Amino acid sequence: MLRAPLFGAALLTLAACTPAPAPAPSPARVHPTAAERAAAARDDSLRAARQAQEEADAARAARSVPIGRFASLARPASRLDSLLPRPVRAPVRVCAGGDVTLGTNLDTAWANRASKHMRETLRRSDAPASLIAPLRPLFVGADVALVNVESAIGEGPSPSKCGPNSTNCFAFRAPLASARAIRSLAPRAQVVGNLANNHARDAGRAGQDSTVAALQRAGVHVSGDDTLPTLVPTSHGDTVAVLGFYTSYDTPDARDTAEVRRLVARAADQYPIVIVTMHLGAEGRRAQHTMDSAEVFLGINRGNPVAFAEAAVRGGATLVIGHGPHVLRAVEWRAHGALVAYSLGNLLTYGPFVLHEPLNRGAVLCATIDTTGRVSSAMLVPTVQRSAGVVMRDRSRRAFALVNALGRADFPGSAARVTTRGALTPAERR
Repeated sequence: MLRAPLFGAALLTLAACTPAPAPAPSPARVHPTAAERAAAARDDSLRAARQAQEEADAARAARSVPIGRFASLARPASRLDSLLPRPVRAPVRVCAGGDVTLGTNLDTAWANRASKHMRETLRRSDAPASLIAPLRPLFVGADVALVNVESAIGEGPSPSKCGPNSTNCFAFRAPLASARAIRSLAPRAQVVGNLANNHARDAGRAGQDSTVAALQRAGVHVSGDDTLPTLVPTSHGDTVAVLGFYTSYDTPDARDTAEVRRLVARAADQYPIVIVTMHLGAEGRRAQHTMDSAEVFLGINRGNPVAFAEAAVRGGATLVIGHGPHVLRAVEWRAHGALVAYSLGNLLTYGPFVLHEPLNRGAVLCATIDTTGRVSSAMLVPTVQRSAGVVMRDRSRRAFALVNALGRADFPGSAARVTTRGALTPAERR
């Protein structure tokens, strides 16, 4: 790819489009009027009040977040891995969420209790399309919608994944209708379901093949089933390449960062936009901090999230979307570079998941990738699960305070800041 000439052309274009300096004010307007001074004072006061409230919210959130023993608090103040511009015909809006499970028919005892609770107590249907319905407004306007499908999809007999005496083994297989429900998440968008995770093979290899087939029949693009990028066409003729990684030898292994970088670079050499999704990291409320070291959960090496993101961005990824810890984590927006959401948490988990604070908090991240192939704007929409399978927009916006507090602790020089309206601000624009 001719990246160096493109970068130079972008700089020339930017210089050519830079507006001329504004003329100096006329002598009659050098001194503001009393009304203007009063208005400016009011604006300053409002801004100060908002800033104080945000800082207070973030401080409270920080105190509620347990700091991991290996949390890295001394990362570089800036990142130098700026993405080179790539020509894109038109901006692309990508909206992504975390883990989605729409029921399980492998645990019939739980399924029967949950269905009865939904019908008799909550007066709701647990049909997959009904579970997904509250999320559709959050994906309006997306060109590409991406979620992590945290289960197999299918029916009929299945080999047992969990041993008879297991206490930490969970197997999820959602009904076949889940594939159509996932497609309905964003009817006007291209929908991508990621299968690079620790539950896609809960019904065995044959069950994963059936999951892929069900999603593809429903019109869902599948990522993470192999090392090839999933190619997603846009309405303007561009191609978005999506790669999914998980910490397993059966899928593209997120722990092999050299291979991650190679696979991402291979896609970036062919396509203008590369999105990488990662399912890695420790789990639970004590896993809110992002470690720059291998994270271990139940004795298993669940990868180094920072090293993974570094490899993906160095390979040319514009957007890195994380999930797996089941909690929200920091968002990093590198100078003129990639946007990395280290975990978007649980989005919609209708299964035997723990949903106590803060595991009930999630977010949908929407990012606009401009005609240079880089993220130009982004925002978070907070979500909360009131019960298994019952998700809604979180009016308390607690996710904003959590992400800000975690960002300051884990990425003090490069964390994106979330405003009170959910907009993400890159570190260099503060």
